[in-house]
Amino acid sequence: MKERIAKSFDLYANKLVQFSQTKGRLSWWIFLFILALTLVSITPFPGHSQLPTVEPPANQICQSDQTREIRGVWLTNIDSDVLFETDKTAKAIALLAESNFNTIYPTVWNWGYTLYPSKVSESFTGLALDPTEGLQNRDVLAEIVTAGHEQGMSVIPWFEFGFMAPADSELAKRHPQWLTAREDGSTIWWEGDVHQRVWLNPLRPDVQEFMTDLIVEIVSNYDIDGIQLDDHFGYPSELGYDEYTVKLYQEEHQGKLPPSDPQDADWVSWRADKITSYVETLFHEIKRHNPQAIVSVSPNPQDFSLNSFLLDWHKWERKGLIEELIVQVYRDRHDSFIRELEQPEILAAKEHIPVGIGVLSGLKGRPILWHKIDNQVKISRERKFAGISFFFYESLWNLATESPERRQAALKNLFQHQAQRPNLADHKMADCKFFSQ
Repeated sequence: MKERIAKSFDLYANKLVQFSQTKGRLSWWIFLFILALTLVSITPFPGHSQLPTVEPPANQICQSDQTREIRGVWLTNIDSDVLFETDKTAKAIALLAESNFNTIYPTVWNWGYTLYPSKVSESFTGLALDPTEGLQNRDVLAEIVTAGHEQGMSVIPWFEFGFMAPADSELAKRHPQWLTAREDGSTIWWEGDVHQRVWLNPLRPDVQEFMTDLIVEIVSNYDIDGIQLDDHFGYPSELGYDEYTVKLYQEEHQGKLPPSDPQDADWVSWRADKITSYVETLFHEIKRHNPQAIVSVSPNPQDFSLNSFLLDWHKWERKGLIEELIVQVYRDRHDSFIRELEQPEILAAKEHIPVGIGVLSGLKGRPILWHKIDNQVKISRERKFAGISFFFYESLWNLATESPERRQAALKNLFQHQAQRPNLADHKMADCKFFSQ
């Protein structure tokens, strides 16, 4: 079109110039008048052109007038009572929506139990639902999905415990052969010097089948927007010396025993690669049963995640097994927080998928002042991450030194306008603005 206009302009202009030169000054003014009319007649204007419009390439589309940002929060039944009453759960979701959150990550698997009626759990533990008072005779997941969607929020169930379980849980008691161990045979792992945990061995086919069945049960029966895994989908690197794993290692290493050093690089890599292979199978099973459910992962930064929990999420992301990444950057120091955001694995993932930052809003006995939280959100926005998620709901406004009213007002100021969640398609857009309020 531009070429056609240019050629027409040249043709008319040349003829008019020749005319003016031969006819004198008056003719020159006539030339200018005719030239103006000519330009108007050949230039298309919006609303008048009959030419078909051409859509720009996908990587050039940008809805710059629409804010896109992950605004998430984790809901858990640990140090929080938000999930133990139907009314309280509903009110919490309404309050989050009023504060312009758009994503809920509710726990559905921890303490060795499900927070929804599960035939899979019942077949392996004898209990279809967490027996804790307040969770019985309810389907907490169904409640959250309904309430969240009514408020226009995405609901992505979170497998909080992953392969971890309480040492005294029915799951651990009924399936002791599933547990992995240290080289000395011990299985107990202390969480925070308070809770005795054990870890299911994710390299075992029967453990993999159990976990896959749990997840497929959810993606097949609930109108969810995705499933989220975290560091608990690996296991502490000091473990892995159980009989099954040792035998498998020997089969692949000419009868050699695993290194005694749990941090041996090849030993770490071998176990992590086995978990990656399982996650690849799991990913395709999720997609087979619910193609629309995204696979979200919320790990620690790569080095800690791999070396401490044998979870190589960078490799998962490179293999296309992660569709949303929320990295837990729970750092107090300003420089430490920024340093983690600049890690190469995070920056590489950011080029392909929505990458959000997990911000710690406080813990029981460890309140965090709002100005630190606000600053970390601003830093994440400045570096154009896809959004943030707070850990966790209770500490947003209840486990804080400031009053709940002041924290709620601060959050509303942080999220002044509603925002849609970014998705994989958005990463094909160029020059989009994701982080305005």
